[in-house]
Amino acid sequence: MLAPNLLILYVSNPLESAKFYEQIIGKPAVGFPTYQAFEFENGLILGLWSTSAKNFLSGGEGHRSELAFQVETAEIVRKLYAQWCANGVKIEQELQEAVFGLTFVALDLDGHRIRVNLPDG
Repeated sequence: MLAPNLLILYVSNPLESAKFYEQIIGKPAVGFPTYQAFEFENGLILGLWSTSAKNFLSGGEGHRSELAFQVETAEIVRKLYAQWCANGVKIEQELQEAVFGLTFVALDLDGHRIRVNLPDG
């Protein structure tokens, strides 16, 4: 069975986007000027690919997905919300209770949605 292990976000400036994600993830990226990546302990890789890279081609536009960080407790959700706000991260959806629990949504430099929430159940 195939298991996804790479999520690629299209960005205008991978080096600047990597700095943004380093701030919220807490680890440095590796890569090239037109592609930066973060590898996580669970095997997932988050790639940041430049929309101006040679051979880049995409017919789509807009942001219709979210990168989500599911954390263990509501206290961690609150802590990350406060930390990201203090660091100047743009918040699209303020801290609130949803059907699945406490959550908020931030935006990266290219407008990609980043959700922090509790696991379902």
